[in-house]
Amino acid sequence: MLKRIFLYTASILIVAYLVAATTFLNARTDNQACQNLELLITDTVHSGFVDKKEITSILQKNGISPIGKSKYEVSTKNLEEVLNNHALIDRVECYWTPSGRLFVEISQRIPILRVMNNQQQDYYIDNKGEIMPSGIRCVAHKPIVSGTVEKSFAVNELYNFGVFLQNNSFWNAQIEQINVLPGKYVELVPRVGNHIIYLGRLENYDKKLKRLKTFYQKGLNEIGWDKYSRINVEIDNQIVCTRRDN
Repeated sequence: MLKRIFLYTASILIVAYLVAATTFLNARTDNQACQNLELLITDTVHSGFVDKKEITSILQKNGISPIGKSKYEVSTKNLEEVLNNHALIDRVECYWTPSGRLFVEISQRIPILRVMNNQQQDYYIDNKGEIMPSGIRCVAHKPIVSGTVEKSFAVNELYNFGVFLQNNSFWNAQIEQINVLPGKYVELVPRVGNHIIYLGRLENYDKKLKRLKTFYQKGLNEIGWDKYSRINVEIDNQIVCTRRDN
């Protein structure tokens, strides 16, 4: 009986100690000043616009830098709202770890096309079909869209075509320029091969380019990539080639 009472009392004391220790450690962590900002930036392969120096500067200018402040003095919601206003940031999540470290996780906007039209407009279209400002640091190749490009066409039909290119490793590497002619007719400038691809309207482009890829593999690989100056895939089940003048 005494042994059972002793074990019961010891268990209560251990639980009480653990609760008190946890409470003490949490209080100590909450009152501990933030020494550093842990910044996690995703999608740096595709973009690379935002760095820790810029984020720190934004927080300092807005008077909400967490450095030197305790957990009680820092509003993660306020940090997220300020950083989400950045033109090149898609999403921000701020959170504290159990050890008291403050993490800021940033997802950047990913450009998929760069528009440089005949109206002297220069901007990017991102992976959500929204316009991004020009003058950004873009570390990856993006197809240039030239010619008669209205913004309504850019954020709709061209955006969908850009998503297709981005998700297709072959054509994403092959297409260097997209030229839009009057009437929304499209021609493509490839990286490999000295020819122009006439696509026509942006309809059934997946089937058109699939047919062209087959022609590349079974035709141009045999007769040479510089034999034709123009390859027309506008009409279903046809490929019309214009021979290069010698």
